[in-house]
Amino acid sequence: MRNVWGIHNDTLTSELVDEGFASIGWDDVGDLRKVPGGREGLKAKLNEMLPDSKPRAIAGWAGILLRFRDEIQQGDVIVAPYKPDSTINIGVVTGDYEFDETAEVHQHRRRVRWEQVGLSRTIFSQAALYEIGSFLTVFRVREHASEFLAAISQEAESVEQTTEIVEKTVPDVEEETIQEPRASRIERHTRDFVKETLYEDLTPHDFEEFIADLLKSLGYQARVTQYSQDGGIDVIAHRDLLGVEPPLIKVQCKHQVGTIGSPEVQQLSGTQGPGELALFATLGTYSRDARALERQRPGIRLLTGEDIVSLVLEHYSALPERWRAIMPLTPVLVVADSAE
Repeated sequence: MRNVWGIHNDTLTSELVDEGFASIGWDDVGDLRKVPGGREGLKAKLNEMLPDSKPRAIAGWAGILLRFRDEIQQGDVIVAPYKPDSTINIGVVTGDYEFDETAEVHQHRRRVRWEQVGLSRTIFSQAALYEIGSFLTVFRVREHASEFLAAISQEAESVEQTTEIVEKTVPDVEEETIQEPRASRIERHTRDFVKETLYEDLTPHDFEEFIADLLKSLGYQARVTQYSQDGGIDVIAHRDLLGVEPPLIKVQCKHQVGTIGSPEVQQLSGTQGPGELALFATLGTYSRDARALERQRPGIRLLTGEDIVSLVLEHYSALPERWRAIMPLTPVLVVADSAE
């Protein structure tokens, strides 16, 4: 069975998929192929560079570098959470470790053939999402590897949760000593819960009504157009009470977690009259071409699932009880990340 590895990258974004690689930092260490002695050699190198660092931190960093250089093999699977839109990319490792001296950052690299890009987090179990929420940069996915392996060859909307039993092995000491900050984990769980609820518990028409109510919570007047005879416009919004003062906002809603392409955004843009604004709302994400249209066309805004979740959390108390009842949330006090 192929090993499944999680890699977090908060520095590089679209270039990872565009250029087909996975990468990590610690560029100052230099080419890892020139550091002999396995884990102990890496620890010695890091101690030399960072003499004031704690032994536990040095051991953790050495473990990450060792996994990326030696333990990941060609044919293994990479699961890479994509922070800009909180989706997940999955690919297959196609090359050995390499050190790219020409790269400005993240010179430690492995070639990857990305098989699934922009997968919604809603298609995976919460337990699997917890596992890839590790605070480590490079880590072995053990308990729920089967879910990510199944996702490689299936469409994002049809990934089935499998019950395949995955062999369990004892994790490295370093993997046990570095946990995700408590506050970050609670926040991510809350965001996943909100998005999953909006996707699983709402019908497409419910979603239109929810978006209208969300806009109302932001201070707009909003109403849903006649269902199935709306000409592509699902919600009409405006600031004034009567709806006679510009701008009028035309909203299209897509109750899906996949990627919206440029043709759909183009269609919405075509409905704009003089002085009108357009808003696209979906629980998924948008293609690069769709984002390009947003930049090129004045008065159009694309809301992703993560954008909608952020608005829900910021204006939760202003939402009607109907929506708060299906996604009950309460404020809590937790240990701040900086204190852990």
